[in-house]
Amino acid sequence: MSTTAIALIGMLMWSVALTFGLVFTRVAAIMKGEKELNAFQADGRDLNAFGLRMTRSHANALENLALAVGLMLLAIATGHTDITDKLAMVVLYARIAQSVVHILSTSTPMVMVRATLFSVQMLIFAYWGWLLCQAH
Repeated sequence: MSTTAIALIGMLMWSVALTFGLVFTRVAAIMKGEKELNAFQADGRDLNAFGLRMTRSHANALENLALAVGLMLLAIATGHTDITDKLAMVVLYARIAQSVVHILSTSTPMVMVRATLFSVQMLIFAYWGWLLCQAH
C-alpha cells in the first residue's frame, strides 16, 4: 500500500474520530441536563466553549476532507502516488494537529498555529494539483 493510501485512510479515520468526539460531547451535554436530544444547533453555538470548538473542528475537518481525498484518489487512480507519497503524511499530521489545536483553544496564538497548519495543507494541495496536471 502506498504512503498516499495510508495517509488517505488516516484522514478518513481522523474524521471518524472527530465524529465520535462530537457525539460524546453532545451525549455529555444531554447527561448533564444541559440539552435535550433534539435541541442541538448544527453550528454548536448552543454548547459550552469546548462543545463549540469540538463542533467547529469536526466541521472544518469534513469541509476540507474532499480536497485531500480527491487529490489522493486521483494520484492513486492514475498511478502517480510518486507525486503525493512524499508529503502525504505531512498533510495527515498537519490535519490532526490543526484539529487538536482547534479543540484546545481559540486564543490568538493558537489561531495563528491553526492557520499555519491549514496553510501547509493548502499549499501542499496546490503543489500536488500542479504536479498532477503536469503528469503524463
